[in-house]
Amino acid sequence: MTRLSVNINKIATLRNARGGNMPDVLKVASDIEEFGSEGITVHPRPDERHIRYQDVLDLKKIVKNEFNIEGYPSTKFIQLVCEVKPHQVTLVPDPPNAITSNAGWDTITNRVFLSEVIKRFKDAGIRTSVFIDADSIMIENAVETGADRVELYTESYAEEYSVDKEKAIAPFIKAATTANAVGLGLNAGHDLNLENLRYFVENIPGLLEVSIGHALICDALYYGLENVVRMYLRETKCL
Repeated sequence: MTRLSVNINKIATLRNARGGNMPDVLKVASDIEEFGSEGITVHPRPDERHIRYQDVLDLKKIVKNEFNIEGYPSTKFIQLVCEVKPHQVTLVPDPPNAITSNAGWDTITNRVFLSEVIKRFKDAGIRTSVFIDADSIMIENAVETGADRVELYTESYAEEYSVDKEKAIAPFIKAATTANAVGLGLNAGHDLNLENLRYFVENIPGLLEVSIGHALICDALYYGLENVVRMYLRETKCL
């Protein structure tokens, strides 16, 4: 079954808006796990506008399930990941000023760079995933970087779902089939929500994990955090 990892960046954004420690990022992460989430995801950025580097160090001490750190592999990021040694690191090609992730890696142009970074993480015993578009050529070349998994960038699916869901998901089915064929584990994330998640999970072969933050936290404003985590779990398990 597909595992749910909850991205808690938006919790940190809310905390940082007023200073202090409300809401408490560590407590929320623990609560989310108690509510059933199978993982916690964070995406520290250089300006620390949401998750701070110290948060990542503190979370390592209390996260019980899978801990996934995603971000651009700058020198500081690499050092942080090697110190924390999470279960998984997801490499994202974000420029420092990006509001959110907006593209996957070009695994041909960046093959040497990614290979060097991934080797360092794998030598530290950390599973590696590469954020990537639904592009079979890029997925096939991701194998050459040494990555264990790819995470499909699902914004286009989410945007087109309400117009024509079969057309929206078609390139992702093809991409997933390619990933399965070349031996890469398969994750997905970005703009997945309660409306479009189940259809994606039902139709993507070999989908191991989805990482969801923004939509889940927005839904929690209406339905409550505990209820929403369980609602998303039902969608990932197609219950």
